[in-house]
Formats: sequence, C-alpha cells, structure tokens
Amino acid sequence: MTDPSPVVVESEESTLGQNRYDREVLNTAKGGGILAVGRLANFGTRFVINVILARLLSAEQYGLYSLSISAATIASGIAIFGLDSTVMRFIAIMKSRKDNEGLWGVLQVGLGFTLLLNVATSTVLFALAYPIAENVFHDLRLVPLLQIAAIIAPFLSFSSVLAGATRGFKNMKDTVVAQNFIQPIVRLILIVVLALSGISVMEAVIAFGLSDLTASIVLLYFLHKKFSLFRSLRSARRETREILSFSLPLWLSDMLVQFRGNIQTMLLGSLGSISGVGIFAIVNQVNLVGNIFHASLNQSARPLIAELSDRGDKFRMKQMYQTGTKWVVSLNLPMILIIILFPVELMSIFGKSFAAGAAALVIMAFAELVNVSTGMCGSIVDMSGHTRLKLANTIVRVAASIFFSFLLIPRYGLMGAAWTSLIQTVIANALPLLQVWYLFRILPYNASFLKPVIAGIATLISVWLMKSLLFTGGNLIELIIMILVLLLVYTGVTLLLGLSEEDRAVLVELKNKAFHRFAKA
Repeated sequence: MTDPSPVVVESEESTLGQNRYDREVLNTAKGGGILAVGRLANFGTRFVINVILARLLSAEQYGLYSLSISAATIASGIAIFGLDSTVMRFIAIMKSRKDNEGLWGVLQVGLGFTLLLNVATSTVLFALAYPIAENVFHDLRLVPLLQIAAIIAPFLSFSSVLAGATRGFKNMKDTVVAQNFIQPIVRLILIVVLALSGISVMEAVIAFGLSDLTASIVLLYFLHKKFSLFRSLRSARRETREILSFSLPLWLSDMLVQFRGNIQTMLLGSLGSISGVGIFAIVNQVNLVGNIFHASLNQSARPLIAELSDRGDKFRMKQMYQTGTKWVVSLNLPMILIIILFPVELMSIFGKSFAAGAAALVIMAFAELVNVSTGMCGSIVDMSGHTRLKLANTIVRVAASIFFSFLLIPRYGLMGAAWTSLIQTVIANALPLLQVWYLFRILPYNASFLKPVIAGIATLISVWLMKSLLFTGGNLIELIIMILVLLLVYTGVTLLLGLSEEDRAVLVELKNKAFHRFAKA
C-alpha cells in the first residue's frame, strides 16, 4: 500500500510556501504603496519648484539649469558603478541567509568603491568645465555651473547607494522619508527663500546639491539604525570580486542609461537651442507623473524578485510578474490619460513660453504607456542575475537613442527629441520582455490585464467627449474639475469590472492597517 504521507508533506510545504509568498506580495504592495505616496509627494513638491523656477527664470536660463543638473547626474552615474542595484540585491540575499558578516562586507565594498570613483569623476568634470561649455554647448555661462555640478555629483551617488542599501532590507519607508520628503522639502524651502530676492541659475543648482546632501545624511542615519555601522571593519567578509563582477555590467548598463536619459537634453543644447532644453526638461518633469506607481512597485518588488530567483521559484515569479503588471497599468493609466487629454493646459502652468512643448508631452506620455504596460520585465532580468543581458539591452537602447537623436533633433528640435524617446522606449521594453519569456517562459499578461485596458478606453472616450463639448480651456478650475471627473469615471468603470483576489487582499490589508491606526489614535 502506498504511503500518502509524502504527498501530504509536499502539500503542506506548498501551502506554507504560498502563504509566505502571499505575505511577501502584501509586503511588496505595501512597500510599493509607501514608495508611491513618497513619489507623489516628491512629484508635487518638484512640480511647485519647477513652476517657481520656470516663472522666475526664462526658458533659456532654465535650459542652463537643466544642462548642469544633467552633467551632475551623468557624473554621479559613473561613480555609482552600478552599486545601488548591486548592494540592494546582495543585502537582500545576505539578510535572507542571516549572514551579517557578508552583509557588512557588501556595505563596505559598496560605499568604499563609490567614494573612490566620486573623487575621480568630480575632478575630471571640474577640470573639463571650460572646454565642455565652449566647444560642446558654445555658452561660457555654463562654466561655473558645471563646476558646481562636479561638487554636488558625489551627494547624488551616495544617496543612491545608501537608498539601495536600505531597500535591500525591504525597508521602503526610510528611503521615502529621505528622498521623497526631506530632500524635496529642503530644496523647496531653499528655492522659496532665494526667490524672495530673485533667484539665479547658480543658486538653484546649489540648492539642488544641498538638498541631496541632506538626504544622504538622513539615509546614513536610517541605515545605521537598521544595521549598526559601528563595528570592526575586520568583522566583515568582503566578497569584493563577486560583488564587482556583478556590478561591472550593471555599471556599464546604468552609465549608458544615464547617458541615454540625458542625451536628448545634451543634443538639444548642442545642436538645437538652450531654450529648447528648458522646455524639454519641463516636459520630462510633467511626464514623471505617468511613471510614479510603475517605478514604486518595481523598486519594492526587486528584493523579492532577487529572493525568488535565488530559490529558483519560477511559478511565484510569474505570479508576481503578472499581478505587478496589472497593478502598475491600473494605477498609472489615469495619470497618463490626464497628460494625453490636457497637454496644453498642463504646460501653460509653467508659463506661456513652455506651452510649445504640449505636442512633445503627448508623445512622451505614449512612451510612458509603453513603459508601464510591459511591467517589471527589466527588474526580472536584473535581479535574476542576467546582468550581461541588461548591458546588451542598454547598448542597443543607447545606440538607438543616439542614432535617432542625430537623425531627428537637428531637423525637428524638441519634437525630434520626443519621438526619439518614444522609439527607444519601445526598443528598451521589447528586449527584456522577450528575454524573460525566453528564460522563464512567462509573460506579464493574463485575463485580468484586460480590465484596466477596458477602463482606460472607456474613460478616454467619455472624458474626450465631455472636454470637446464643455471645456473652454482657459480656466484652471475647469481643468481641476475635468481631472476629477476623469479619475471618478476610471475608478467607477474599474469597480464595475470587478477586483481580483490579489486586489481584494491588498485592499483588506490597507483597510486593516488604517482601522488599526485609527483605533490607536
């Protein structure tokens, strides 16, 4: 007679594994929610900052500001050496193994190597400020701005690596407090104080750097609370070669991403006009609202993806992939629809000279739609250890960005930069989407994915008709009312279509948390 006990044990193990996974998904959703709230707050604060700067500075001056910030971002990206993602992955793994010696070693390698590269990159940028300003952008007003950018670049690097470390502990709240609340609030306070006497481009750049320095200090404090940094350096087990071997392709990839993310700005400044740089920078800032929930859930899910990959649990990775994709599309879609339906009104908030970027904003919104609709395929490639694939993807993406930038920007200016962003976004998402299918035989779509698609189409048609019949376009109150109507229509259609079990579980968890806090209060 066959002993049924192995089947029972296997079932119990499977149930325990599923329960653990369900808790992890809820934690991921909670972490994503925390990050999304932080990003919304950050976006709101940055929106106010950009409105102040855009109205006090001309489009040309704002272009100089954007070029200097882009230079600091590229320099910091070089100095990070891919260690923000690497530290997050290795800390998540070491923590799951309860390996404190290895964890301490990861922190030493990550922060120490970043410090060395910061010294080199900042020195080079400072030294090359004059030839870059004269020969690339043909505007010597950039020289002191690039020198200031060289000084603030290390703050950006350290805050990114420290944020990666805290996320490795699956602690999203600390990074939200530091980067999404304290940093932009400090920056806003500095901007408002300086604006009282008439802010200059130089002062705006310095305020940016000081706010990021504040974020770095706060993140270091939070990291120390989570894992004491007052311990012997010799107590660590430093797997330097393994960490840097993993980080090298990530660094090359991230460096190319940094370059790709700023290449349109740089080429607009070099081949087009400085004022075009200013308008394009505002377009990018407004378009960020369409990526808030996507980026938040991706960051929250990355440690869990690393653990699932380390355990070889492809089934639950598929669950995470499909559930996460539906969530990011559902949450980001109304934001993208707002941009598509009201581009002129949104850009006009920054001043009449910025309304010229409305058409470019719509194109960028479609690029963001492509980005969110492919889910977390890029994060799965990264966190499953396929860093060479990420590097190859980034090389293709940057090559496409460079090719189409040189092809379209000299001829079409701002619109050429927007079309380039759309093309390279399609390429950048198609590659990891196909690779995840090839490696794991999983796709980010299931039947429930149709619900946000149907809700989005219904909302787009109904609000577009309402806008055509009732909206005059000259009243901010009308714009706010139309946006509220859009959100209500989308929410209503979504509820009519019904919620999945995962959706209900997350909502129940959020309701319980809210009730618990209310009862304590």
